[in-house]
Amino acid sequence: MSLKYALIGCGRISRNHIAAAMNNSLEIVALCDIIPENINEKMNMLKLPATVRQYTDYQKMLEIEKPDLVAVTTESGKHASIALDCIDAGCNLIIEKPITLSLKDADAIIAKAKQKGVKVCANHQNRFNKPIKKIREALEAGRFGKLLYGTAHIRWFRSKEYYEQAAWRGTWELDGGALMNQCIHDIDLLRWMMGDEIIEVYGMTDNLNHGYIEAEDLGIALVKFANGSYGIIEGTTNVYPKSLEETLYIFGEKGTAKAGGGSLNLLEEWIFTDNLDNPEDVKVACNEKPKDVYGFGHTTLYTDVIDAIKNDRDPYVTAEDGKRALELVLAIYKSAAEGKSVKFPLEDCKTTDFSGRFG
Repeated sequence: MSLKYALIGCGRISRNHIAAAMNNSLEIVALCDIIPENINEKMNMLKLPATVRQYTDYQKMLEIEKPDLVAVTTESGKHASIALDCIDAGCNLIIEKPITLSLKDADAIIAKAKQKGVKVCANHQNRFNKPIKKIREALEAGRFGKLLYGTAHIRWFRSKEYYEQAAWRGTWELDGGALMNQCIHDIDLLRWMMGDEIIEVYGMTDNLNHGYIEAEDLGIALVKFANGSYGIIEGTTNVYPKSLEETLYIFGEKGTAKAGGGSLNLLEEWIFTDNLDNPEDVKVACNEKPKDVYGFGHTTLYTDVIDAIKNDRDPYVTAEDGKRALELVLAIYKSAAEGKSVKFPLEDCKTTDFSGRFG
């Protein structure tokens, strides 16, 4: 029996979620957005049947439709309140990144999901990219040996027109800046690959070229992991005249790997002392050519969540994973604002703590 699926928030990313639901043969019962035109646009774009009901009030939708699985793809600052209402209604969730903009809100989602016995997945779909899965496989097999350091580089471009399309973008209350919005996927991967546990972070952020937004368009950070390895993060939306690359390097005593391309879709370096495989063959097998930066991961992430619901297990990407990515970005913000390193774990912190940071 197919699960009943609904989506809340019909903005830019929602089409990828709806397509993933269709690819997994979910029963799409409803779409919700406070702007009806956004719903109509997605209905027409994806040729959804008229049986998909439309709502402007998500609470009414939850009450009437009683979906099994809900995707929350609204403005980031609204994720928490909507997610908690969905969990109270007994819905399993896929929450678009970042999971929330507040550590307390993330903790509330995690606690309530456990209390209600529902599954919550943070939508970090790049974990399902072929190059990333291959690097993770090598890491779990111990092929890198001792981890030395890793780097995440997100060298993208965002125009004034991009921010004008939606007034919430670049605000501290509903979004955050380049690190929280554009770079959090790669930041999630770096922390995950390097052992998750962090000792301290030193960060610097600035708004160099987007004076019409509140938050940063450049972030740089050094990360010290508990296993003795280090991380370097460089994220920006200032690259002229268009987005250049997103890359993840992992350096170990016995191996080096690099995922690159526009959205971590290419395996560009693959070198190990064990010589267990032919590097060129592995690269060819792992390389993907998505039509946009979102890649192919949404469909596979949905497949995993559906299986997690049906077999009562944790999703591959949990709410706790979403909190860890959020914590690292907030720690960079905090370090940059205070001009000193920040120790982990980070306690109460949220994006609005940094309101007025750039004037």
